[in-house]
Amino acid sequence: MNKLWPLLIAGSIGAMGVQVACADDYQLLVGSYTAGQSEGIYRLSFDSATGQINARPLQVIKSENPSWLTLSRDQRHLFVVNENGPGQADPVGRVSSYSIDPKSHALSLINQVQSLGNEPTHSSLSGDASYLFVSNYSVAEDPGGTLALLPIGADGALKPVVQMSSHPASRVNPERQMSAHVHSTVPSPDGKFVFSNDLGADKVFVYRFDPKANPERPLTPATPAFVQLPPGSGPRHLLFSADGKHAWLTLEMSAQVAVFDHRDGKLEQTQMVELAAGQPVSDKAAAALHTSADGKFLYVSNRGTANQLLVFAIAPATGHLKELQRRTVEGDHPREFSLDPSGKFVLIANQKSNQIVVVERDANTGLLGKTVQKLPIDAPSDLRFLLRQ
Repeated sequence: MNKLWPLLIAGSIGAMGVQVACADDYQLLVGSYTAGQSEGIYRLSFDSATGQINARPLQVIKSENPSWLTLSRDQRHLFVVNENGPGQADPVGRVSSYSIDPKSHALSLINQVQSLGNEPTHSSLSGDASYLFVSNYSVAEDPGGTLALLPIGADGALKPVVQMSSHPASRVNPERQMSAHVHSTVPSPDGKFVFSNDLGADKVFVYRFDPKANPERPLTPATPAFVQLPPGSGPRHLLFSADGKHAWLTLEMSAQVAVFDHRDGKLEQTQMVELAAGQPVSDKAAAALHTSADGKFLYVSNRGTANQLLVFAIAPATGHLKELQRRTVEGDHPREFSLDPSGKFVLIANQKSNQIVVVERDANTGLLGKTVQKLPIDAPSDLRFLLRQ
C-alpha cells in the first residue's frame, strides 16, 4: 500500500469502501511537492454529484516535485515540470512527458529532459501542441530565471531545449527581485504571440511566435517588447478571456489583479483591482486565477496570512471586475485551485496545510458555499481534471 494512502483515507468524507465508477465520476490529477510524504502525481476519482474525492488513489506516479501539470487539448499527453533546484533531492530542473490511456486514463512516462534552469514552475503548450513553454523561476539570484522552449514530437516525447530567453531584473525588492524570476508563460489565444510574466522584472515580456519561419528559434521580441507593471508588484499568472479580447494578471507581491484589453499582441491596462487593500504585507501573495466555463466569473486566490478565494463578476464588454465575495480557503497557502467539470464545486490545493478543500459553487451567482470535503494530501500544488472520452 502506498505510504500516503492511510493519510488520504483517514481524511476522506464518505470515501470508505470499494470504489465504484458511476456516471458522475471524473478523474483528477494532483501535482505536489515531494520534500515531505508525497511521492509525486496522484490520480484520483471525483464524484461531481456529491463533490467527494475518493481517498484511495487510482494511480501514484513517483516523480520529484511535479508542481505544475499541463494537459494536451486532446488529453492524450501530460507535461509536468519537476520544480527541482540546488539543495533538493534532485538538484536539476526537469520536464517530464506522459501518455494518457484514452480508456483508463492511466499515465505512462514517455521521457524526461532538463529544463536548463532551476525550479521550473510553470509550462504551457503552443496552439498546435508542437512546443512547450517552460518558465524556470530560479529561487537563487544566480543564475536567475529563464524562459525555455522545448519542441514536442508527434508521439508526445519532449526534445531538448532549443531556445532560451532571460530578462533584466527590476531590483526594486532587494530580497525577491535582484534577478529574473519567470513565473509563467502563456500564448495568446490566436497563437501568434507569447507572454512571459517575470516576477523579478515587474514586466510581462511579449514575443512573436513563428515556428514556420524559424523552427529552431521561433520566438522573437514583439513591438513593444514588454508591458511595464508597478515597481515591486511581481507579475505571476496571466489569463486570457475565451475570445482573446481581455486578459487578467495576478501581481503576486502587491496582491492585485491587472485587467487588460488585448489586440494583436498588445496589452493595454484598463483596471487595477486590489485583493488586500489596506492590509499588511503579510496578507499580500496573489497566486492563481481561473474563469468559470461561461466566462461570467473570475476566481483569484490570495495566500499569505489572508488565505482567501475571491470571486469577481466579469463585465462582458470591458473585462472589468466587480468583487462579489471573499471566502476563506480554510487552510494555508492556496497555491492553485480548479473548478470541476460540472461547475458545481471548486477544489482548492492548500499547499502548506496539506489538504484539498472542496467547496460548493452556485453556477448562477458564481458564489461559493459550504465546504463538503477536506482531503489530507501532502503539499498539493496543482489540480487537473481528465474529461470522459
